[in-house]
Amino acid sequence: MERTALFVGIDVSKAHLDVAVLPPGQAWQEPNDEAGRARLVPQLAALTPVVVVLEATGGWELPLACALALAEVPVAVVNPRQVRDFAKSLGRLAKTDTLDAHSIAEFAQRVQPVPRPLPNTQVQELAALLARRRQLLQMHTAEENRLGKTTVPALRRELQEHLAWLEEHLRRLDDDLATRLRESPLWRAQEDLLRGVPGVGPTLCSTLLAELPELGTLDRRQIAALVGVAPFNRDSGLRRGQRHIQGGRAQVRSTLYMATLSATRYNPVIRTFYQRLCGQGKPKKVALVACARKLLTILNALLRHQTPWNPRLALDIQHSC
Repeated sequence: MERTALFVGIDVSKAHLDVAVLPPGQAWQEPNDEAGRARLVPQLAALTPVVVVLEATGGWELPLACALALAEVPVAVVNPRQVRDFAKSLGRLAKTDTLDAHSIAEFAQRVQPVPRPLPNTQVQELAALLARRRQLLQMHTAEENRLGKTTVPALRRELQEHLAWLEEHLRRLDDDLATRLRESPLWRAQEDLLRGVPGVGPTLCSTLLAELPELGTLDRRQIAALVGVAPFNRDSGLRRGQRHIQGGRAQVRSTLYMATLSATRYNPVIRTFYQRLCGQGKPKKVALVACARKLLTILNALLRHQTPWNPRLALDIQHSC
């Protein structure tokens, strides 16, 4: 007899792991700690599921995802919005942890997302440092705004001291990020290729290496969709709607967008492309998004072919990927 294909959905919270298996629809709960994961992983490995699907929950899913990957259990971490939209399409409006686990399991069964290899420990550490850097930058911006509105001398001194503390820690984080990149032979080679492109600075380079490990392994359409800079059609009947970008990895996209602002001034390929789009009457923001997509596909092509930056060659290999 053929073995029934099993699909597992796990709703992850800080305290618990709610598990659902389809078929037959069994469900149980484990604590989200070392002991709970130690019991759960062998159970799932024994089931040999087609895929185990977890929602991205701000990092609470990472220990379990890593444990499953180490046990060679196929695991996919998906965007929670995808699962929620899937549940709504089935008319399921109620929301509990158990119901969510069943929805995730059914999403796994119907959609069958492709398991992707998880980043190794070094990449996870780099991503955590980048996340902390973003938090410090947000605090720095908030404190600067408060300083501009405060006239009380004592409060101004306190805000200035905090700003100095934040700036010092940002410098230390930047030094730590640079050191980690230079210590890894693989990252060093990739960093050299990326940093050779005009407009690509240390922040974009670190972000791409930590949060977009697929760079250089996908074609230009797939990588653009993954980051969220690919325009999607909005057509119906005879109507042709405007194309819009959506989804993707927001942190990578925002960092890429800021780098593109620099590239439109200093990168000859991106500058020429941007000027041509503006000359055709395109809104500047639309032109910038198109330039961000072109910059991303060029970087993807350079890593894929392990080729240093060359304006003419970059355009040739970009369209070949």
